[in-house]
Amino acid sequence: MKTFLTCLLAICGLTTACGQAKELRSGEALVTYEEDVFQTKSGKTVKFHALVHASIRVEYDGKEIEIDPVTKLGNKTIDYTAMPKANYIFVTHEHGDHFDKEAIKQLSNDGTRLITNRRCADMLGSGQVMANGDKLKIADDFTVEAVPAYNITEGRTQFHPQGRDNGYILTIDGLRIYIAGDTEDIPEMASIKDIDIAFLPCNQPYTMTTSQLVKAAKIIKPKVVFPYHYGQTDVSTLPSQLQAEGIDVRIRHYE
Repeated sequence: MKTFLTCLLAICGLTTACGQAKELRSGEALVTYEEDVFQTKSGKTVKFHALVHASIRVEYDGKEIEIDPVTKLGNKTIDYTAMPKANYIFVTHEHGDHFDKEAIKQLSNDGTRLITNRRCADMLGSGQVMANGDKLKIADDFTVEAVPAYNITEGRTQFHPQGRDNGYILTIDGLRIYIAGDTEDIPEMASIKDIDIAFLPCNQPYTMTTSQLVKAAKIIKPKVVFPYHYGQTDVSTLPSQLQAEGIDVRIRHYE
């Protein structure tokens, strides 16, 4: 069995177990995903699974949360039929590496709640729409806020125009998780506060350069940063660049 070193530590009051591996049977193949485990304020467990590119599986208190699930990207295929059905699916925007009708179908049952931006809901013909600035109470211990995600650099604004796409801030039993979606280091990040865990994209020209990600992390000041969506971008220097800020940078193999 493929394993990763498990470490239990407290970072700025955030108790975590990092770098574990989780295996799932996908047909005849045994697929290993990296897993990170965090505890909420009341001691419940939140698990993050690095699936592919921008696709993240989250487990919390018996609930399944899927972020931007896609079944295939490059040479990597995710078999969502081998996973439990999702209680909640969040989609940030319409691009094929984030929005996949087949993945949503595989993960959904009658109890699944799909939350998207307007464009994806229109394309799918279903889903609860959130626009930038909207807030939603999912459950007594679970809220979500849709925040802006867009390009600001000249020559890139056509990729993710302002006002169309979402990032999401999930607050799960006090644990605040920022999933940035496809964005650059936009001015609105200055108002994103008290983040425990941030998933920040890092591939140019579509999202942030490494220097933009460092700038964004210094503005947001999360306790833990996961670079994701990084494609062929070299993100190996990010931990040392943010070490002085006291930010724990964890590089997982999404690609």
